[in-house]
Amino acid sequence: MGRYRVVVLNGVSSSGKSSIALALQALLPEPWLRLGIDDLVDAVPDWLREGNAGITFAPDGRVIVGDEFARLDRAWGAGVAAMVGAGAPVLVDEVLLSGAAGQERWRAVLGDIPALWVGVHCDPAVLAERERARGDRVIGMAADQLPLVHAGVVYDVEVDTTRASAETCAREILRWLAAP
Repeated sequence: MGRYRVVVLNGVSSSGKSSIALALQALLPEPWLRLGIDDLVDAVPDWLREGNAGITFAPDGRVIVGDEFARLDRAWGAGVAAMVGAGAPVLVDEVLLSGAAGQERWRAVLGDIPALWVGVHCDPAVLAERERARGDRVIGMAADQLPLVHAGVVYDVEVDTTRASAETCAREILRWLAAP
C-alpha cells in the first residue's frame, strides 16, 4: 500500500503495539506479516532467557540484553529486511530499548526499504493497569522503559492508546500508509 513496505511500531511494553498491528492487518487491502520482539524472545531457547548472554527480565521490570541475544536480534532484523525485499510487507512490533540508536540500527538494516515510523504512547497509569491485567509481564517493565524507547527517535506519526482504541490508531496509521 503506497510507498511503505515496513511499519515500525515502537513503544513500551503494554502500550498497544500488538493490538494496533492486528487492527492494521484487518484494515490493509493486502496481506502484511506481523512480527514483533516478543516473537524473537519466544523463539530463543529457554536457557538464553537466563544469565548474562541472553535476555533477562529483572523483578523490578528492567530488561537486560546480553551479547548473544543482541547478536540474534541483529540477525532477526536482517531477516525481516530480507522478507520485505522478497515481497512481504511487514508490521514490526518493537521496543527500542536504546532509543535513537535502535532506530539507526533498523534504518541501517532496512537500507532503501521505505519504512513508516510510528510512536505508540500511553499514560503510565494505564500502562501499569494493563501490566497487572495481562499477567504475563513483570510489573514495572513499562515504567522502566518509558524514558528509553522514545528517546531521540524520529517518527512519521504518533498515536496514543490511553483513550484511543487500537482500531482508531490503526486508521490513523492507515491514512499515512495511503498517502502518496
